[in-house]
This record gives sequence, C-alpha cells and structure tokens, in this order.
Amino acid sequence: MLHAIVMAGGAGTRFWPASRAALPKQLLALAGTKTLLEDTIDRLDGLVPPDRTMVVTAARLLAAVRQQLPLVPASGLVGEPCKRDTAPCIGLAALLVSRHDPDATMAVMPSDHVIRPAEKFHEAITLAAEIVAASPGRLVTFGIPPTYPAESFGYIQTGEPIAPPAGTASSAKVHRVASFKEKPAASVARDYLAAGGYLWNAGIFVWKARTILDALAAHEPECLARLEAIAAAWDTSRRDDVFAQEFSAIKGTSIDYAVLEKATDVAVIEAPFSWDDLGGWSAVARQRGVDGAGNTVVGRHLGIDSTGTIVHSDDHHLVVTMGLEDMLVVHTSDATLVAARSHEEAVRKVVAELEKRGWVEYL
Repeated sequence: MLHAIVMAGGAGTRFWPASRAALPKQLLALAGTKTLLEDTIDRLDGLVPPDRTMVVTAARLLAAVRQQLPLVPASGLVGEPCKRDTAPCIGLAALLVSRHDPDATMAVMPSDHVIRPAEKFHEAITLAAEIVAASPGRLVTFGIPPTYPAESFGYIQTGEPIAPPAGTASSAKVHRVASFKEKPAASVARDYLAAGGYLWNAGIFVWKARTILDALAAHEPECLARLEAIAAAWDTSRRDDVFAQEFSAIKGTSIDYAVLEKATDVAVIEAPFSWDDLGGWSAVARQRGVDGAGNTVVGRHLGIDSTGTIVHSDDHHLVVTMGLEDMLVVHTSDATLVAARSHEEAVRKVVAELEKRGWVEYL
C-alpha cells in the first residue's frame, strides 16, 4: 500500500521573525489561509488516507502539529528529539511503516512546498508508485523544469528516457538520473539552463520501504542499526529513552548524500504540477500576488508612495510605509524586520547573530 511520509521539522530561518523555533514556517499560513503543513495534508486527500500518513517533526512541535492535523492519528505523528537531517528521518519512517506493511511504498515529501493543482500531484505520485511496482528496486524522485538559473536549488541531470508502465494515465516524462548536482554558482546555473536536460531537485521521493532500508544498510549501516534499535523499542515503555539516546548518536546526513547519489537505479519524473519551495519572503509575493503598486500585504497596511514592498503583519497592528521601494517589513508581537528585498537571503544571518548574542527569546 501507498503511505505518505511528510517531513515537517525544518526551521525556516529565512522567514524570521514570523518563523520561530516554536512556530516555524511550515506551521504558518504564508501562501494562503491555511498553513503550509495543513495544505500539504489536504493535498493528500483522495491519494493517501490519514491512517497511512506519517508526519515526522521535531518533538517540541508535536503539540502544535497535533492541533493543526486533528485527522492524522497520534500514531502517525513522530517527534524527533533532535535534528539529524533527512536520511535518519526517512529511515525511521520506513522501519515504522514496515512493521504493519512489509511491502509498503513510501511517498516522501517536505511540508513547506506549494504544489498546485492537487490532481496533477496525485497523477505524478500515482505514476511513481506504478514505476516502483513494476521495478521494486528503483528509487523515484521528482524534478522541476527550471525557469531561471537558480543558485539555491540542487539540480538533476537527466539521462535516457524510461517508458512508463503500460496502462498508466500520466503523460509525464520519465528519465533515468544521470547525476545529481550540488547547488551551483550563478555561472554554472546559467550553463545548466542553456544546455537543457537539467531539472531542479524537488526533494520528493517514491520508493519501497524495503528498498530504502536495504540502501541504508549498504551505505549507512551504523545509522540504520541505531534506527532499528529505536523501532524495536517503539511499542514499549522505553521508547522515549531509546529514541533520545540512539537518535542523538546518529551522524546527520541527507538522503541525497546517503543514498541517492550512490544508487544506480534512480528515475526522475518531470513534475506535471506547479511547484514553489517558499525559500524566502519573495515567495509570499509570488503566491499571494501584488496590488496596483506592486506591494504584497498581509495584515493592516497603509502605503503612501510605496512600491514593490512586502508587508507582513496582522489585522490588529497598523503598518504604515512612506516612500519605500522594494523593501521587506515583517512585524510580530516582539520583533520587527525592515530590510531591502535584495537582502532577503541574508535574513538567516539575523538568526545566527541572535544565537551568538544569546537573545534566545527572539529565536
């Protein structure tokens, strides 16, 4: 059966001060009226039922996640005691779903992407599951056709085409993965765009739980051994102690480094859906649109001679801007950010500086 694994443990530091340690970006309504996490779970409706949905988050966020996702059973909410990147997260999820479904197929996805329409997402995941059913040892990932030479995304170089399984309803293109590329310099990204045959790595995967566990056994045996110890204690009174002890001892690494870049049978589906990973405040403007002056406003705002500015506040606090051009103004109850939009990638430096100064109440 198909299971959904939603990774919801990110920090979202580029969305400070709205995104905080106790309420990171996936728990915020940045792209619409629902939070990114709620939107991710809603997108699964009709594809994977709540009782086959697992959300892996940070232990400190479990209460907030539970409040936002009342239909997901408590057994489907997993709180990591510390951050160890995606390979341990996915490995543990594979072990847990395999306890009750040894032949499980996993659709693994982040919780902070905006994907539309849901029907095309369903089509793509179904195609991936069909590919895996036909070739159980194959790992499937998704690539996004690049629209500009992005430096902030990893890239997938496509290889030879793969014929989709007979009878599939999707017309999406499928290729073997020739190679994975790290986030490139601007000049390299321009070369990728000009050459063609490169896709942005969306970080969405479909594979058999058994296949990914076998790959971790081959490439990350120490990590897998600790995850197996956690899974063995999962239904016992020792779960929390074993989880904390074993998980903290794992050396964190991404599933890309741990498995995908070493695997020999990886397919990439060219995504038939629109995709935005909401990497910074300009993504809010892309998703919410702009007014006649080119401003994007969330909350109460009075703009005078202000253009191209993003204002994010609430309806209980008035933000007035005068003579601003291409600026970013984010107001919360205890912190306000004012920055040029050209500096939005550097917002994460604010978080680093706050940590350095010990101003933890603002993190």
